[in-house]
Amino acid sequence: MSDQENSIERLLELMRLEPLEVNLFRGASRDIGTPRVFGGQVLAQAVLAARATVEDRLIHSLHAYFLRAGDPEAPIVYDVDRSRDGRSFTSRRVVAIQHGRPIFTLAASFQVGQGGFEHQFGMPDVPAPDELAPPAPVAPEQLADVPQKLRRWFTRFGPFEFRQVEALDPIAPEPRPPFRQLWFRLKGEVPDDEGLHRALLAYASDFHLIGTATLPHGWSLLDGRLIVASLDHAMWFHRPVVVTDWLLYDCDSPSTSGSRGLARGLIYDRQGRLVASTAQEGMIRRREA
Repeated sequence: MSDQENSIERLLELMRLEPLEVNLFRGASRDIGTPRVFGGQVLAQAVLAARATVEDRLIHSLHAYFLRAGDPEAPIVYDVDRSRDGRSFTSRRVVAIQHGRPIFTLAASFQVGQGGFEHQFGMPDVPAPDELAPPAPVAPEQLADVPQKLRRWFTRFGPFEFRQVEALDPIAPEPRPPFRQLWFRLKGEVPDDEGLHRALLAYASDFHLIGTATLPHGWSLLDGRLIVASLDHAMWFHRPVVVTDWLLYDCDSPSTSGSRGLARGLIYDRQGRLVASTAQEGMIRRREA
């Protein structure tokens, strides 16, 4: 099995929750080089825990809060509350627990398939992913001052591939407008399961989003003087999605203030269909000397 296949299998293993009791599930954690559990992991696992209590409906929206930093060395228990089962919509609440304390909460809504009115914003006119070069590896001399744990973030062989429409320097960024566009996809095959694809999209939506709020200030997320942490995450699923095909993430940040930054994103498939929307607020602070 290749490194890439191993990487995808490890991601899919994270998505396989262990049932402990009725409405109670346990998920593994994975250290991907960040100082805490990756927020996208908790988000996706919570979505799948809620989904395990729902039949014949797909998630269409979620609203989540990150309460405490997760421990990547310990499993996470997901406690699902079956809030409501209606004729068209189903509501669930999920609490993620680690070391006896809640670290994350999720409210999610599922819907039966229905037709109706349709409109959407058009996809931005950007180069196709095959017209963009893969990101160049970070030079060893640039990594020299990056904390050892975070170096893995740049050197690991991850399951997702990203191609920036406009290249950014992650080590020494220059101030620029708070807009970012990038293509991404999962590099491999996963089961043909729309619910799983939506959970994996939630996982990937946590990459690069809150970082958009730092762009006007020219600070690297790897700068030891900058503290960035997700506070919440909202997502709406509009149309079917295939995460193994290229998706365009069109992000902006309308405001930073009060040590918080807000970022938003629209996710399009290659055919120009708007498949999902996201919003996230994060804490952004400069560490006092």
